[in-house]
Amino acid sequence: MNFLTVSHFFESHGGGIERVAGRLVRELAAAGHGSAWAASAGDPAPAADGFTVVELPCVNPTERLTGLPMPLPGPTALRRLRRAIAGCDVVIVHDALYATSLAALALARRAHKPVMVIQHIAAIPFRSRAMRGVMTLANALVTAPVIEAADQVVFISDTVRRDLAHLPYKRPARLLFNGVDTALFHPGPGQRRNFGLPQGSRVAVFAGRFVEKKGLAVLEAVARLRPDVTFALAGSGPIDPRSWQLGNVRCLGTLPSERLAALYRCGDVLLLPSVGEGFPLVIQEAMACALPVICADESAAADPGAAQFLTGVAVDLSRPDDSAKAIAALLDAAMGPTQRAQMANYAAETYSWPAMALALAEIGATLRR
Repeated sequence: MNFLTVSHFFESHGGGIERVAGRLVRELAAAGHGSAWAASAGDPAPAADGFTVVELPCVNPTERLTGLPMPLPGPTALRRLRRAIAGCDVVIVHDALYATSLAALALARRAHKPVMVIQHIAAIPFRSRAMRGVMTLANALVTAPVIEAADQVVFISDTVRRDLAHLPYKRPARLLFNGVDTALFHPGPGQRRNFGLPQGSRVAVFAGRFVEKKGLAVLEAVARLRPDVTFALAGSGPIDPRSWQLGNVRCLGTLPSERLAALYRCGDVLLLPSVGEGFPLVIQEAMACALPVICADESAAADPGAAQFLTGVAVDLSRPDDSAKAIAALLDAAMGPTQRAQMANYAAETYSWPAMALALAEIGATLRR
């Protein structure tokens, strides 16, 4: 079969959804399927190694201003997307929220091609009332229609599945967790000197885009409350943590997977106070590296089987200081070596990219009949 994957950005943008899309594109190609990837041309495209790359010229006026990425495809992008859809059997859309997703659905409908939506997130409770209104409107005008019209919806988080359970589906929704590359993400000794991290203090790792929904305001407040803890931040985005002028915050930039895995093995805890997400991939990767995790309650409940290993906290972006106090009190908690090993084993046994790609291919074969 020939699959066309559509995401709002390529993985070079640095977000989790894009990383998942890129991995599944490659897994489908490795399994012998035709695989193409269409996304906004605003960031460097990946090397076409066994799959086809379709760059979509878009404008993205909202991300720098609001933290909400919303690339808008122009006429050239729509022509390229239409040609790519004509040459595929099944369209896989990563997250319904985006204008590229809506365009892919509309063009696929016109071409009579089935559409599978992999839904990653639900509503994002921004601090700003205006932004919450924009998000509500976007979900009503884009997310809901795309999900309702999709031939199959796949959730990567039980939390998001519950949040969107009220929508009508053409077929029963599926729950498929993202995979983890255990050849990279596994327990082992850490080399803090490779990241310029101190040997004598606790290290809290953050990995993700530097945007509001990732809880950067909460992270800053925690760092101010706990000057004895070093915060190692991997990522990039419109928010610049260097402007906090905190000596215990280290900005490491966007790291490739190999370096990110090495950073996890240097840390004492992964701190991810993000909201409006399903099951961020970095949580699964940290688990596979035996790194304890503190995250928002919604992420801690995303995989019921993993909940025993994760520490959930009520995160309110409108009250970052309150959330920070709750998190700061948890940073000294220690997970024993036995439980760490159990967590890493659970991640290795549960989260598989080849298994996820196989399930998607089986769904695609059903939709094609």
